[in-house]
Amino acid sequence: MLFLVFQLAKDRYAIEARQVIEVLPLVNVKQIPGAPPGVAGIFNYHGASVPLIDLADLALGTPSRKWMSTRIIVVNYGVESGQTHPLGLVVEQATETLRRNEEDFSDAGLAVSDTPFLGNVTTDAGGIVQRIEIQRLLSDELRGQLFREEIGSA
Repeated sequence: MLFLVFQLAKDRYAIEARQVIEVLPLVNVKQIPGAPPGVAGIFNYHGASVPLIDLADLALGTPSRKWMSTRIIVVNYGVESGQTHPLGLVVEQATETLRRNEEDFSDAGLAVSDTPFLGNVTTDAGGIVQRIEIQRLLSDELRGQLFREEIGSA
């Protein structure tokens, strides 16, 4: 499997490439007053407003730094109805890929209830890389806020 590798602060993380729609430069973001922690706002993606999550803010409590290598990873986020929605993720240094098999990942040895999206780990020459589980990224409450139409159809 191919993974897109990026950083949050000084640590490296990976998202399975098949979940990625597109990687974009950091674009203008419309901030939403009163948005929950980790929600950077919305951005225009091919004419549609797409919610944007700052992964560093969500995981670490500090916003991503605005570097030349800071990117928006647009992913397919599936909801309970089976539909998928584009979701933007702000990450730092999204500049490399990594090939690994499922069995190359092992338990991180520590589960934190506030970050259930942090998955198993693997290593490479640069050190430890932790997998981000996209489907576990959003709490039920946050998912309901970002994809309101799903609440009405449930």
